[in-house]
Amino acid sequence: MDASIAFLAAERRDNVRLSDILAALSHALDLTEGQPEGHCVRATFVGMKVGRVLGLGPRDLWELYYTIMLKDLGCSSNAARICALYLSDDLGFKRDFKTVSDSLPKVLGFVFSHTGLKAGLAERFRAVLNILQNGGEIVDDLIQTRCQRGAEIAKRLRFPPAVCAAIHGLDEHWNGKGRPDRLAGAAIPLYARIALLAQVTDVFHTAAGPAAAIAEVRSRSGTWFDPQVVAAFEQAIAEPGFWETLGSDGVAAAVSALEPDQRHIAVDDDYLDDIARAFAQVIDAKSPFTSGHSERVAVYADMIAAELGWDPARRRWLRRAALLHDIGKLGVSNTILDKNGKLDDAEWADMRRHAILSETILAQVPVFHEMARVGGSHHERLDGRGYPRGLSAEAIAVETRIVSVADVFDALTADRPYRKAMPVEKALGILRADLDTAFDPNCFAALERALSSLEGDLARAA
Repeated sequence: MDASIAFLAAERRDNVRLSDILAALSHALDLTEGQPEGHCVRATFVGMKVGRVLGLGPRDLWELYYTIMLKDLGCSSNAARICALYLSDDLGFKRDFKTVSDSLPKVLGFVFSHTGLKAGLAERFRAVLNILQNGGEIVDDLIQTRCQRGAEIAKRLRFPPAVCAAIHGLDEHWNGKGRPDRLAGAAIPLYARIALLAQVTDVFHTAAGPAAAIAEVRSRSGTWFDPQVVAAFEQAIAEPGFWETLGSDGVAAAVSALEPDQRHIAVDDDYLDDIARAFAQVIDAKSPFTSGHSERVAVYADMIAAELGWDPARRRWLRRAALLHDIGKLGVSNTILDKNGKLDDAEWADMRRHAILSETILAQVPVFHEMARVGGSHHERLDGRGYPRGLSAEAIAVETRIVSVADVFDALTADRPYRKAMPVEKALGILRADLDTAFDPNCFAALERALSSLEGDLARAA
């Protein structure tokens, strides 16, 4: 099969940097927050400049760097709840919510302008009333979920407690009116104080330019922001070229250069596995109907590869590709992912877009570059009727064919918004009916053998 991906059995590690991997993957976090691509990277630029003015040492700056780069690790975990409570598109909701201050008129205006706009009048009225009556409790729950989940994933990515605690405290405010723990003043981790200011700076700068960002930071000094951090920000933005770099295509390179040297961190195969698993959890947290999906697809893909006689190194590579194949779904609204019914043409177009987003994100990670084709092509069909490019058999690599079979098998045997999980035999029958048109017969036969063997092992164990 001449379409097989050129597998790198011994991927070169000499030039692999943790910062490059996570900066590229942070674009997926931008997607789930409804932010323009590069938001986390740009916020890191702002925060690192502030940290340097504050005189932080190399170790502190390194921890600050990854606190800001990964500040949104937990954001996918509350997307479905936002859609359910506000009857709103989670991506647009999150994007616009970042511009709302503590002012009551602005909060009320946001609620009315973002709740149930496509719902019936009675349904919208009930949703708005619920939010106005229980708003504090609702926001507490949403932010607690996000912050706790983000800290947990940061720990799985091997970051120290200071980074995890700062990600957990991202939404705390200097005046004690933030969340999730109502911390105030110096009780808020310093990295979190800097990260929140950096986030707001990028949001307003991207939307309306330097003057808007400066005005917003100054207006929140002493309420949201630590005045000392604001003073450091004022010094940082006075540096020549600060705003020009922040708004340029070269900001990613500038941020990479700002990472303090940490050569003792080895990005080996074990660490790459941990990174893939952690981001798979971010992906699957987006919808209650995809919980565990990426992990299960990786297991089924590995079972198929084992039946096909692949060696352990190649199977390990495939598991990572399977874990990350759906990363583009972070850019799809939960109003689509969780819809209990048929998608309309516009919704279907948005859903299909996730494959291209997966490819685009993974292609930016040098060590994951070959996996990008799996992410971009796992919905292609052998007969050329798949998406997003309508590739035919000769252009679809065997690695992609394996993930496609594993992906559809798991989708059929798991609950979905529009139906209950199917029995295994029924799911296999659906796949069997599309052999040679949608699915590769060899990959399907390998899955059947693996499942049959598994069933026998379980029976013997029982």
